[in-house]
Amino acid sequence: MKRLLLLIGLVLGIGTIATSQPMYSQYQYNKFLINPSVAGSNGYTCVNMTARNQWAGYYGAPQTYSLSYQSRLLKMRYSIRENIFKKKSYKAKSDGRVGIGLNLYSDVNGLVRRTGILAAYSYHVWLNGDTQLSLGLAASGFYYKIDQRQIIFENPDEPFLNTDFRKGTFIPDFNFGAYLLNRKFTIGFSVQDMMEGFIKKGSRAYDDLIITRSYYLFGNYELDLGGKSLMEPSLLLKMSDLINPQMDLGVTYVYDNTVSAGIKYRTGSAVIANIGYTKDKYFFGYSFDYTFQQIQRSTYGSHEFVVALKFGAGSRKYRWLDRY
Repeated sequence: MKRLLLLIGLVLGIGTIATSQPMYSQYQYNKFLINPSVAGSNGYTCVNMTARNQWAGYYGAPQTYSLSYQSRLLKMRYSIRENIFKKKSYKAKSDGRVGIGLNLYSDVNGLVRRTGILAAYSYHVWLNGDTQLSLGLAASGFYYKIDQRQIIFENPDEPFLNTDFRKGTFIPDFNFGAYLLNRKFTIGFSVQDMMEGFIKKGSRAYDDLIITRSYYLFGNYELDLGGKSLMEPSLLLKMSDLINPQMDLGVTYVYDNTVSAGIKYRTGSAVIANIGYTKDKYFFGYSFDYTFQQIQRSTYGSHEFVVALKFGAGSRKYRWLDRY
């Protein structure tokens, strides 16, 4: 019973401070997961599926699953206008500046379960001809619950069984992002959980739950190695409530825009190796995390799989290819 109480106390202690944002190692293949302004930024319609098993082999280890969709509303319909000289002109009803996105995710960490949804709106404008500035806002919400079904009590009258934790609570919030896209580089900044769980709907047992605001800053630069080879250095800086910064420093080699392989160092935490393969409209990615934490002795590392479908003509990808 003492071990059980310690377990419950640990779970509740962790639950008092939380972030609604799951961890991803292959964010560079779907930046929309951490920045709503990325939705529709490259002109494609993308469907992305991600499955992450952290600390494989360790009972109760975090598991994350997400399904995201993003697209751009391009120029497709035109209206006919006449001036005072009866001269007709064709003007697009939509100038292709609006992007939309949707993300559904499930995140399980021990007894804590989070199921969330995010809907994003983005607006894209061109600067200096070949650099695109995107701004995005997302409405999000997740259901937070401690799963008591995994706790076995010898005493059916155990008081913990009669608490309101089994009911869970729903927490709405907002995210904001900005994104610069160029043929050579990308830079993005986003703020997640701007309201910090100010509103909670559901069990009063979660009133003490604190949601911390998260900040993301990322960027990458494309180096042409000649032939069909590219090298992309990248950086991701993540902070929760402007404290405890965590940084990913990485480099990725890309051949013929088809095969990629990279490695990242996550400060004080892990080394991450990833590979990717693109075939027509399909993308497949895999990453392996080796953590420096003591828990690595009891696990088989962390594994993340990505499958993506990308629709739309390549000529629509960037303005410098004369699209939108």
